[in-house]
Amino acid sequence: MRIRLVTDAELPRLQDIERAAGEPFRGLGMGEIADDDPPGLDVLERYRAAQSAWAAVGDDGVVVGYLLHEEIDGAAHIEQVSVHPAAARRGVGRALIEHLAARASADRTAGITLTTFAAVPWNAPYYTRLGFRTLGEDELTEGLREVRRVEKRLGLDRWPRVCMRREL
Repeated sequence: MRIRLVTDAELPRLQDIERAAGEPFRGLGMGEIADDDPPGLDVLERYRAAQSAWAAVGDDGVVVGYLLHEEIDGAAHIEQVSVHPAAARRGVGRALIEHLAARASADRTAGITLTTFAAVPWNAPYYTRLGFRTLGEDELTEGLREVRRVEKRLGLDRWPRVCMRREL
């Protein structure tokens, strides 16, 4: 597996991965998350054009996972990381996050942030194992507060969510 920037031709594949990666949420009673539409091609293109969309590519050349990020308040903020279930539990998500961490560290970025579901096993507990910690309300930057406001408007607060950070 290798990590590289996403190409424009691969954007529909990212949507396919997102749909497939959402299916396991059904088993947790989170069907609305499983049914949620993936990011639109226009959104994915903005990340690609900004060189903020990374693909994990298998030996066969097929994209099996991806990571989208942006800068929020001086941190590399993971907007989305998704792995196709057929490639799950093989270190794909970890490799994508470690790739971002290496790039961010080289750019002298102090940390990586993300928001996620608190109780979903492959969300907050997973990120904790990767060195992230849950931020207290008093630690949230204005940018993270805005992310949370948007998530609340989207109805994601139906299930507990947290902001997390990993120092670099």
